[in-house]
Amino acid sequence: MSIAFDETGRPFIIVREQDKKERLKGIEAVKANIAAAKAVSRTLRSSLGPKGMDKMLQNQDGEVTVTNDGATILQQMDLQHQIAKLMVELSKAQDDEIGDGTTGVVVLCGALLERAERLIDQGIHPSRVSEGYETACDLSTELLERISDEITLNDTKLTEMKKVAMTTLNSKIVNRFKDKLADICVSAVTSVADFERKDVNLDLIKVEGKVGGKLEDTNLVNGILAIDKDFSHPQMPRRVEDAKICILTCPFEPPKPKTKHKLEIDSVEKYKDMQKAEMEYFQDMVNKVKDSGANLVICQWGFDDEANHLLYKAGLPAVRWVGGVEIELIALATGGRIIPRFSEIAPEKLGRAGIVKEVHFGTTRDRMIVLEECAKSKAVTIFVRGGNQMILEEAKRSIHDALCIVRNLVVDNRIVYGGGAAEIACSNYVAEKMNEIPGVEQHAVGAFSEALDSVVMALAENSGLNPIESLGEIKARQANEKNVHLGIDCMGLGESDMKKQNVFESLQSKQKQLQHATQMCRMILKIDDVIQPSQYE
Repeated sequence: MSIAFDETGRPFIIVREQDKKERLKGIEAVKANIAAAKAVSRTLRSSLGPKGMDKMLQNQDGEVTVTNDGATILQQMDLQHQIAKLMVELSKAQDDEIGDGTTGVVVLCGALLERAERLIDQGIHPSRVSEGYETACDLSTELLERISDEITLNDTKLTEMKKVAMTTLNSKIVNRFKDKLADICVSAVTSVADFERKDVNLDLIKVEGKVGGKLEDTNLVNGILAIDKDFSHPQMPRRVEDAKICILTCPFEPPKPKTKHKLEIDSVEKYKDMQKAEMEYFQDMVNKVKDSGANLVICQWGFDDEANHLLYKAGLPAVRWVGGVEIELIALATGGRIIPRFSEIAPEKLGRAGIVKEVHFGTTRDRMIVLEECAKSKAVTIFVRGGNQMILEEAKRSIHDALCIVRNLVVDNRIVYGGGAAEIACSNYVAEKMNEIPGVEQHAVGAFSEALDSVVMALAENSGLNPIESLGEIKARQANEKNVHLGIDCMGLGESDMKKQNVFESLQSKQKQLQHATQMCRMILKIDDVIQPSQYE
């Protein structure tokens, strides 16, 4: 503790000692951080690949989640260590940017840190290890660009996209129906994609689910679904063809004064006058909608029985209490304008759809409104069915991953080959270049190659194969045959050529995995002092 004295001789503290803090310094801090990251990585290691295992997680409310999605597992885990929380952020970064590869990026980061710990034990400074890893990562990403293949822009493009989506769905609980789900995901993305700008807005693809039915009942609706919504009056028609839709975000009722007010009604005549005025107001609202040429009203708010009755009498089917997100998507899909006031209703602001119908499903007679054949069919809905809520949620997560991967192919149409083929090619290339790198960084570059091998071994191990034999055989064959498409035959098809097996991955996804894992590893290796408050403070 640093103490000084003022002019009267009274002491005062300049820097308070950190005696009450729990503190780790130097190599001890680095090793503690590596141990925490390795623990998280080991948890996810068994979930890697198409034969990876699922995890069951229960939260404090007793809700159970069954998944093998890395980002979901880590977000549901109750982690206290700061480095463990950084690993969650790593997985989330991969999920936000790419949508897939969330398990692989954490497993690779853990493998890199495990090798880094051995180098530190041999006396190599963490900064030198970090620099070596950066060099090896650059070499790997360069090689991936060279060995990648481009998907052509003709009709086979959709076939190639489907194969990449199927590779993503292979490791999910829905893999029995990967063919149909991949078709749905590709159709959904291509419906909303802007191929000229190489851009896809996934907000235009809504993934809805309802418990009941089977996973294979999942389907794509070229329009919008409003789940748990129905026509407001039981005698309104349940199907409207050639719909001209008035999309309202204002309540279907007389305006309420913003100040406090009282009405004195002292006779039956005055009460009837008030009722008549209210009826005329409602009638005027209905007439404005009718005069615009609309034959369907979709309202964000509710309306009372009086308005409902008048709408029915006027032959205007209506849907009420439609959420804000659905209202926006309906406007996008139908080409209509959202109308905030009745005074702004005009024929040119109406949306158009070929068919709007109310659909019933299940023994509980659940209902939903379906808008199909929309004028500006730029919004689509994937309607997922499943036997229970856990299956349903996992199916939605799987579809999200597949949608993201197909989106990435629209942005960058280059692919590499899965089954560990890309990792083995990078490992062989980095090991070959290792001797050209001067200094102790050479050892770190070699360790990077070993870490890539470790990921492939996890893939083989989870598939029930001998990891060391499988890795050694494929590495030797890749080197001897000069074929970078050779990988681990996880599905036991008797074919190691991933190109023939149609196991494709997005180049962007693989590069980001390497870059994110290396950056996180470098950050952890550079922390040499950990100060945290004592539990007794």
